[in-house]
Amino acid sequence: MRNHYFISFLSCILLITLLGGCGKKDPAAGSENNPAPESNVSSDGEADTASAPVSFETLTLDGNTLSADLFSESRITMINVWATYCNPCLNEMPGLGELASSYNPGDFQLIGIISDVMEDADEETLTHAADLVAETGADYPHLLLNESLYYALLTDVSAVPTTFFVDQEGQILDTVIGAMEKSAWEEKINAFLEE
Repeated sequence: MRNHYFISFLSCILLITLLGGCGKKDPAAGSENNPAPESNVSSDGEADTASAPVSFETLTLDGNTLSADLFSESRITMINVWATYCNPCLNEMPGLGELASSYNPGDFQLIGIISDVMEDADEETLTHAADLVAETGADYPHLLLNESLYYALLTDVSAVPTTFFVDQEGQILDTVIGAMEKSAWEEKINAFLEE
C-alpha cells in the first residue's frame, strides 16, 4: 500500500516538474548562489556536513544493481540528476561524458540519475532513455528512480539538472542547480580533488 502512495506522489511531482519546465524554478526553491534553506547547502554556500550519509539501492539503465556503496570507490562522486525532456540536461551531457572518462576512477566518478524514469518502467521508456544516453555520449552509469533513491537524494530536488558532489563516506559536499559548461564542472571537480 505504501508503494502505491509513493508512486502516486512521485507521479504528481513529475507532472508538476513537466508542466513547470526543467529550467524554471520556484523562487522560494533558491538558486545556485542562494539555495533554499532546506537544501544541503548553507546560505554562505558551504556544504552542510551535519547531514547523514545517503543510502539507497537501485538499478542502472543497463540493469545492474548499484547502492550507496559506490561512493567508497572514489574520492569524489558527481551525481547529475537529469530528465529525458530537459534540453539543458541533454545539452550538458556530452561534456559530462568527456569528464567521466578523463579522471582516475579512484579520484572521481560520475553517476547520472534519470529523474523521470522509474525502475519498473516499460521497455519503450527505457529504450528512449538509453538512446538519449548514447546520442549524448554520456557513457557513465545512469540510475533509475525508485523509492530508496528518491528518499536518499531527490526529496529536495525542485529542478533538473541538479548536481550533487558526494565524498567517500556518502556525505553530500555541494549541490548545484542548473547546467554548467564542461570547463566550469572541471574547475569544481579539481577544487574538490585538491582539498
